[in-house]
Amino acid sequence: MLLYDQNLKQYSRALRKNMTDAEIRIWSKIRKKQLNGREFYRQKIIGNYIVDFFCPGAKLVIEVDGSLHYSEQLMEKDRIRDEQLRNHGLKVLRYTDAEVLKNIEGVVENILENMRVT
Repeated sequence: MLLYDQNLKQYSRALRKNMTDAEIRIWSKIRKKQLNGREFYRQKIIGNYIVDFFCPGAKLVIEVDGSLHYSEQLMEKDRIRDEQLRNHGLKVLRYTDAEVLKNIEGVVENILENMRVT
């Protein structure tokens, strides 16, 4: 079981209510066990982080990044965050908003390729 910071619950709920267009698009493809019968959660708290999407059965985190994530400072924060998530035994996939909006089928195919049986 992954521990989480309970103080982030309210923020996580707010993020679920205010998803970006790219998050909505990817969620429409992964929700309701559409990918290999695996369940995904959105805006899931893991440790001190809220990840965009999480599939516990595949130990997979999916992040959808807008343009803000490409500043040097945020790229470093994301690198540290990804490292900490990997230390929990999770695989982290990152996609840009543009990738999701322009090539959702390619993104879904890549997610399927990266899902592992546990």
